[in-house]
Amino acid sequence: MGTFFLLRFIAAFWLGAASLTGCSGEQRPDAAAPRKPQAEVPVTIPTFSGRSAFGYLIRQTSFGPRNPGSNGHKDCLNFMTSTLQGFADDVRLQQFTQAGYNGEVLRLTNVVASFRPEATARILLCAHWDTRPRAEHDPDRSRRNQAILGANDGASGVAVLLEIASLLKTQRPNVGVDLVFFDGEDYGVEGDQPNYLLGSRYFAKNLPAAGYVPRFGVLLDMVGDSNLELPKEAHSVRYAPDVVNLIWGKASELGISQFIDSPGEEILDDHVPLNEAGIKTIDLIDFNYPDQSNRYWHTHQDTPEHCSAESLEAVGTVLTHVLYTQHP
Repeated sequence: MGTFFLLRFIAAFWLGAASLTGCSGEQRPDAAAPRKPQAEVPVTIPTFSGRSAFGYLIRQTSFGPRNPGSNGHKDCLNFMTSTLQGFADDVRLQQFTQAGYNGEVLRLTNVVASFRPEATARILLCAHWDTRPRAEHDPDRSRRNQAILGANDGASGVAVLLEIASLLKTQRPNVGVDLVFFDGEDYGVEGDQPNYLLGSRYFAKNLPAAGYVPRFGVLLDMVGDSNLELPKEAHSVRYAPDVVNLIWGKASELGISQFIDSPGEEILDDHVPLNEAGIKTIDLIDFNYPDQSNRYWHTHQDTPEHCSAESLEAVGTVLTHVLYTQHP
């Protein structure tokens, strides 16, 4: 889980915190409400390729684990930056440091790629690109302190966004789009909540521009599972029910069955800091990897053979149709 790590034993605490945040009284626009086109340019919806997206997943895992401080982390950052510079109108790096464990100083980087930066109506899509520095659930106890490959928990969301970036390059949508790749999401030791979500917390406090409030955001985390099932994550339903309805409604319209019309668990993930900052954001996540046994999560079994191009295509197709049917 590209850490959103699930805190089952403190779910009640987060439920209360989320409720306080959601009761601020701030009125934000309904993402699903009809909007009148303003000089809308007709747009043909491009085809999302799961095969191409899976290639991006393989490329990331070819660098090895991408935990902060590793060679894979450095190589993957260079790959993402150069790839996005070939697609986006603007690419910015949010570089920051964070104190880690045992005196470690983490050098972290969020990557922000923008399309149509002049547009005031904007959509935010995001994922974390780092991988977990330990495999505490691996059945082989001798390998639990080794970093994981993170094919699903990390690479899958990034793969979908990179393929979407290629589409946005060749076919411009009617609205602006920001793709944000968070670092340091999965750093913390299990149970140490403050050392998770480092990149999204930093982004929420250092937004790209004054008054930056996109129409809505969608977080992608663990979306590559070969047995993909995406229920409606509980924080998402609480913070942004209209966005949940928009996404699942589009999936139903397209006949994409991986989006399950049922309530999901409450996940502490990168969408929580964004919602607390006033950016209503939902989380697309299949925490049951590959099923309720969850035996691949935070283990060395999180590898490409347990992911599929079909799953990436299901998620990417829904998001592509949502993006290209938004009006200014």
